[in-house]
Parts: sequence; C-alpha cells; structure tokens
Amino acid sequence: MPGTVTYTKSMQRVYAQGVNISTIFSPARAFPDVSSLVRVVVANAFVLAGVLCFLLLVFGGFSFIMGAGSGDTKQTEKGKQAVTGAIVGLLLVISSFWILQILGRLTGMDLLNPRLQ
Repeated sequence: MPGTVTYTKSMQRVYAQGVNISTIFSPARAFPDVSSLVRVVVANAFVLAGVLCFLLLVFGGFSFIMGAGSGDTKQTEKGKQAVTGAIVGLLLVISSFWILQILGRLTGMDLLNPRLQ
C-alpha cells in the first residue's frame, strides 16, 4: 500500500529483567512480593465490607424508623431493603471467609495468607 509505514522490523523486544520497581514506584518497597500485597488487599477488603455493612444497617434502620413514624410506606420499604441488603452482603462476606478457610484446610494451603515462592 502506498503511504504505509512499516516499522516492525526495526522494533526490539524489551523485557523487565533487572528492573528494580521500588526505585521507580516507592509504594512497591512495602510489598516485596505478590503474597504480601494479596494479604493486605484481602484484609482491607474484609474490613471495608464490614464498615459498609454497618453504615448500610444504620442508614436502613434510620430510614425504616423515619418511614414508619411518618406513615410513608415507600421510605419504610427502602429502609427494609437497605437492611436486608446489608445483612445479605454481610452473610456473603462471612461465607466467603469460611469457604476460604475450609478450602485452606482441605488443600493444606493458607489461602488468606499466601506465600508465593
């Protein structure tokens, strides 16, 4: 084709061997390997889920009480749905934690604290 530039012949492959990422990206110093990063992410995910569940329970309960007090059935339903969603979400998080614990026992690996070699 006229006007087409072919540049693939002059390109070279570049690999990340010998690159120290901690000199470029300073937060990488806190996580020397992937397993330490996974540990922090999983632990914080469980904490975040608990905090969100608590906030949703408070919001839903407040909405339910305010709706019931004023006789507003729509607001009462919204509050009931928020509380139900918070409880279902908390049960899912707790169930996932238990499933990971059971799988860890069955496989002999600690899935919540992985150690990658």
